Parts: sequence; structure tokens; C-alpha cells
Amino acid sequence: MTSPTSTAPSTLRRCLAAAAAVAMAATLLLAPPLLHAQPKKDTLTLAMTLEPPGLDPTAGAASAIGEIVLYNVFETLTKINGDGRVTPLLAERWTTAPDLKTWTFTLRQGVTFQNGEPFSSANVKASFERAAAKDSTNKDKAVFANIERIDTPDARTVVLALKNGNPDLLFQLGQATAIIVEPKSMPTNATQPVGTGPYRLEAWNRGASVTLVRWDGHRDARSVALRRVQIRFIGDPAAQVAALLSGDVDVFPRVSAARSLKQFQGNRKYQVLVGGSRAKAILAINNKRKPLDDVRVRRAIAVAIDRQSVIDGSVDGFGVPIGSYYVPGAPGYIDTTAINAFDQARARALLHQAGVALPLELTMKLPPTPYARQGGEVIAAMLAKVGINAKIENVEWAQWLSGVYGQKAYDLTVILHAEPLDFGNFARPNYYWGYESAEFNALWAKINATIQPDERNRLLAEAQRLVANDAVAAYLYQPTFITIAHARVQGLWKDVPAFVNDIAAWRWQ
Repeated sequence: MTSPTSTAPSTLRRCLAAAAAVAMAATLLLAPPLLHAQPKKDTLTLAMTLEPPGLDPTAGAASAIGEIVLYNVFETLTKINGDGRVTPLLAERWTTAPDLKTWTFTLRQGVTFQNGEPFSSANVKASFERAAAKDSTNKDKAVFANIERIDTPDARTVVLALKNGNPDLLFQLGQATAIIVEPKSMPTNATQPVGTGPYRLEAWNRGASVTLVRWDGHRDARSVALRRVQIRFIGDPAAQVAALLSGDVDVFPRVSAARSLKQFQGNRKYQVLVGGSRAKAILAINNKRKPLDDVRVRRAIAVAIDRQSVIDGSVDGFGVPIGSYYVPGAPGYIDTTAINAFDQARARALLHQAGVALPLELTMKLPPTPYARQGGEVIAAMLAKVGINAKIENVEWAQWLSGVYGQKAYDLTVILHAEPLDFGNFARPNYYWGYESAEFNALWAKINATIQPDERNRLLAEAQRLVANDAVAAYLYQPTFITIAHARVQGLWKDVPAFVNDIAAWRWQ
């Protein structure tokens, strides 16, 4: 028999426990359902102004090719970062001789191509020899032609023996023209690119978009946050702004939205990045056509143009005037804007000295980029004031590449050269602007043979003055680029040392 003194507390405890259970059940019934954790967003829409003609950056001049595939589908030995630094990519490390003529690269292990083939030193050798070959169409062919010999003592080692020491080599080997390709894919990389990168091509809807998907066979696939990225092509500035405002586009690097910036800068939904570049906007002149083969006529064209008015009219003030094919911030830069300063009276005098009957009738072929179309109108109006009638012909990008760049069928054209290390274009035989100068060729050879920074910069300054005085082109401005993106996208570049969209570094916050 249990005493009353022991049963009372026990009963009380049971009653309290029961009451608590009822209260808890009521609370759970009245409480709102628990929210399930939302999956992290892993897709993104990127937009570009131009659609490339193909996807092999070793076979075409368009910088839009590299904007899609560099570091995404294809990889290089080195990698250019947003701050301009060069870091390892397919090469883990490297050493160089004091004269910068011998470079030894140790390659990364565990790398495969997207077709299953292993990556090795043999691929590097094949890629660089192809770039230097006689029939190569690589726009940086001169970089690879400077390689005297490529040794591959083992699968992980590549030794480059150069003809001339090259202090810019590591940067150049991180550009799109230095991608490492798998030999069997070489003939079809323009439409079916095969690389070692973290993304592979899923679809190319010509005229509309390219879709990249994460390649799970990549060595660092787990660190790649975005599973699928669609790249849309939107050329019209108003359509670019509308796509961003509607949310149809998440990231638009180098967008033509200067006139609409206030809509984005005052909105927490967006981030606006304004950064510098090493690009050059020029009015290219066909030096082979009469009377443009006369330096006085080319100088007349150059001095007839008010660069600041072009900057204001074509890119709404987002640019810095330049006087040669070289920009502020580049090693050895000097200010040459005074050589062909804006002077309409001088322009008329030069045309008179050259015996040109006015009006001089020329054609100006403009690609579809907003800076070219808008800038071309401003330039044509200025040229008209000195007796030059520049008839504008708007052409599509493919027509510009084939007709202007390929066949040299033009008088004048407005174009942006995006590559940071392309001063050697003036020494390229049969280049689209038709400039041939034994003096420049000799000077460029000296520059390439010089590795001492002070002497190299002195020679570069001399080269800048030469191409300014020869008025190979009317040099306009160094653009300042604008990127507009959703505020939660992380990893974007502010400055543009090279035209790259490093998608694997992007993620949603």
C-alpha cells in the first residue's frame, strides 16, 4: 500500500506534464508553418553588345569571342585578374632566365579536356606551334613567332626559348589568343569548343544567345557557383537599359547606359561599376587609298576632329582623349594629344597643301556598336566643316569583319581596339589600315629586343610620337567602361585590363 504523502506529488507532476503537452500542441497548431530554406540561385543571364562570329579566339579578331570563352570554356597557362595581376592557371608556377629569353612552366596535374583527353605539355606545344604557323590567323601571331623552340622534357614541363626577351609574356599568355586546345578539336572549336575550363557550350542560338553550363568534370567544379549562364546579345542602347530594368538581364558589362545611369545609381537593386581600360577608340584610315595615302590628308582628318566632342557625343563623356595608339596607365605612356590638336584652319590648309579638290568624298563604314554609330555622326559633322564629306554606311558586325577588316574595303571606320598589348599592329604586314613604315618596323624590333624598363619606355615614347606624326589613324579616346548588375551578384570586375567575363568567379550573395 502506498502512503498518501508519496502519491500526491506524483499525481501533480502527471497533471502538469499533461497540461504542458496540451499547451504545446495548441501552440503548434496555431503557429504558421515553418518556411523551407530556399535553394541558392545558380543561374544567371549575362548580356553583351556584340555576338561573335565564332567561338575560337585563335581564329578571329573579335574581342567578343574571348568575352564568352576565355577562362570559361578555354583556359591558358596564366590568368589575368581584374586588378591586372597575372596568376597561375594551367601552369602552377614558372621561372625565367635574367634575359627573359628562357621560360620554364610547371603544369597543373589532374587536368582533362572536355572530350576526356588528358592535358599535358604536348598540348601546350601543339597550341603554340599552331599559333605561330605560316597559315595562322591568330591576331597575336607575333607573340608566338617570337618562340624559337618549345621543349617538353616531361608531361608537366614546358620550356619556351624566345628569340627576344619578353617582359610582357606572362600577361600575353593569359589572353584569349593563348588558349590551350586539344588537337582533335582544333578544326571545330569555332562552333563546338572543347577546352579545360569550368563551363561547356550547351547551345548557341544564332542571333540571340549562347548558353554555357557548368562542366562537372572540371577539377574545381565544386567551387563553381553558377550552374547555367545564358549570354544574350543586345546591341541597341535603349534595349540594353530596358532589359536591365525589367530583370531580364542580371549582368551587363560594358553596357551603353551612360545616359540612363541615374535610374540605376539610385536603386538598391543594382550595382554600378565604372572602371578604366587599356582599350583605344580610333577613326581608322585606309592608308592605301588615295588621297589617304598622303600623310597631309590624314593629318587634316585628325586635326579636324575635336576629341572631347566625340567623347561627349559617343560615350557621354566616359573617356579620356588620346593622341596615339597608347593610353594613360600603360608603361611608357606619353601625352601626344598636342601633335594633332583640334584645329579646323590647319585642316583646311593641309588639304590645300596636298592639292585635294574640295569637297573630298569619302565613305565611313560603321559597325553596329553604339559608340561607333553615335561617334561616327559627330565625326562626319566635323569633317564636313573642313570640306570632307564622309558618307556614312552602317554595316553589321559580320560585314565589318569581312569587308573592312578582311578585304580593306573602306575609307574610314570607327572601331575600338580592346587588346592592351597590341602596339605591334603597326608592324603587321597587310594589316587592315595599310600602314607600312620601315622606320616603325626598325623601332619595334628595338623595343622587342629591349628588356631594361627605362630604355624600353624611351623607345615606346618614340614609337608613340611616330604613329601620331604619321597620323595612321585619328586617335580618339581611352574608354571608361560601365558595368551594371543586380546588387546581389558578387565577383565582378570593376576595371577592364582585358575583355573577360570570369563567370566561374561569380555567385549570388
